[in-house]
Amino acid sequence: MDRADDGSLAVYVHWPFCLSKCPYCDFNSHVADAIDHDAWRRGYHAEIAHAAAMLPDRTVTSVFFGGGTPSLMAPETAAAVLDAIAGSWTMAPDAEITLEANPTSVEAGRFRSFRAAGVNRVSLGVQALDDRDLVFLGRQHDRSQATAAVETARQVFPRYSFDLIYARPGQTVDSWREELRRALTMAGDHLSLYQLTIERGTPFYARHRDGGFTLPDEDMAAALYETTQETLDEAGMPAYEVSNHAAPGAESRHNLTYWRYRDYVGVGPGAHGRHRIDGRTFAVERHHRPADWLAAVAAEGHALKRQDVLAPSDVASELVMMGLRLGEGIDLAFAERRTGAPLERWFRPGALDRCIAAGYLARENGRLRATAAGRAVLNALLAELLA
Repeated sequence: MDRADDGSLAVYVHWPFCLSKCPYCDFNSHVADAIDHDAWRRGYHAEIAHAAAMLPDRTVTSVFFGGGTPSLMAPETAAAVLDAIAGSWTMAPDAEITLEANPTSVEAGRFRSFRAAGVNRVSLGVQALDDRDLVFLGRQHDRSQATAAVETARQVFPRYSFDLIYARPGQTVDSWREELRRALTMAGDHLSLYQLTIERGTPFYARHRDGGFTLPDEDMAAALYETTQETLDEAGMPAYEVSNHAAPGAESRHNLTYWRYRDYVGVGPGAHGRHRIDGRTFAVERHHRPADWLAAVAAEGHALKRQDVLAPSDVASELVMMGLRLGEGIDLAFAERRTGAPLERWFRPGALDRCIAAGYLARENGRLRATAAGRAVLNALLAELLA
């Protein structure tokens, strides 16, 4: 095993179904009238076995049920998936097992069944604490349901988090600060706070293009971002990643695997993975459409669509794009082992020095990190660095 890999592995499980499609969402999610849960259990089991044959002798440190809306799956399906993972690899005693959920009353009532299945962390898609904005965002719950679901999560799970979306139409610094304060009274030790973006191909894209609504301008969006950082810092939940805040030690272990560029397997429709074998980094992609995924798994025992070896320059680009999102930044020795050269080898000539001199990057204690100023303009910073 190469020195860049400690043998740990994260597993992402994609459940592609939702009750309805949110107008801002460009994820691989679908509305289905009927779901054959037995077929999906068999499919997940086959893909896990196939992945374990490629990556034996690993220790699973986290499992993440994402979607879609995984809380719509039968709790028995989640239990079967976790049994398959535990039977295929070593499961770390303190493995983090997260389920994404929407805070409708029906789903919240099923939390205890998921806890019994082995889930020990839930991530709730609250998205707003304002009923008008919840309607705008196409959510199926209101503020009271969200509050009740968070309270149930607090009672049932050892760890919980929820998401909010900001930079919504008409939002002001004062209204957002007040919403954050309400959120903090409900929060445990983790919050995810995302800026609303308009993705091509979504219903919001056409509505926004045609003047159906306007978003806060760049100055207001920047002010809302700064308000987010200030309010959460004061509450003892600083940003450990651009959009994620936690009390020290309460970070999402699964998502840290992505941002630190460690190995992970993705199973389910459209799931991606990155893993290291014999000094090479592989990029893996599964068939996207649920029907195609099920058919491929039934016929082949897996639903691999692509499994490509990444060039060192591609590894460097991905590692930098992920790692600079983190407050801790990039472990430069790890980056060199993964890419075969010092990280600056993959940057535009002189870009690293320019960004450090301008105060957007800091290089210290064997790490390269974006400063607060750099994280605020991260996309521009990455464009400057990467050829």
